[in-house]
Amino acid sequence: MPKKTKIMEKLHVLDKTFAISIPEAEIQKQVKRVADEITRDMEGKNPLFLPVLNGAFIFAADLLRQIPIPCEVSFIKLASYQGTQSTGQIREVIGLQKDITGRHVVIVEDIIDSGMTMAHMIETLELQNPASISVCSLLVKPDALKVEIPIHYRAMDIPNDFIVGYGLDYDGYGRNTKDIYTLTN
Repeated sequence: MPKKTKIMEKLHVLDKTFAISIPEAEIQKQVKRVADEITRDMEGKNPLFLPVLNGAFIFAADLLRQIPIPCEVSFIKLASYQGTQSTGQIREVIGLQKDITGRHVVIVEDIIDSGMTMAHMIETLELQNPASISVCSLLVKPDALKVEIPIHYRAMDIPNDFIVGYGLDYDGYGRNTKDIYTLTN
């Protein structure tokens, strides 16, 4: 008989306490829905998926295991957060290693807050003449968006709260949970 996983209602990360807000079952249901949409839209296009490290690695792994069409994966790392606040400055840490000319690119992001990082990334990628750029995000904070960006695939909209888990972190910690938690203090 399969072992049931106990859901942790509270999570303590460094000096903060978080309460469960999105359980694993709901996350996986939405990941499957988004994977089905991407599969339908990218059939026959050999897309290149670009997960944004570090936060999107768990989402990207679960998402790509649900996409049966031929595709490639490369990674890019951008940074704009320090602690629980965005610095407003985007630093490219690891650059793109693939030629994307004429390719259908799907950026895979963990969360879109202000949209500034994603707008910067889209602008940078457009200079390399891809056939198309689609944005796929696990989470979107509509109330925090400061720029208008096209989000083609979104798993869930959430309030403008600070969260951890399922790849998202607080100062590098808290990524390794199956559920997503919201800051309570």
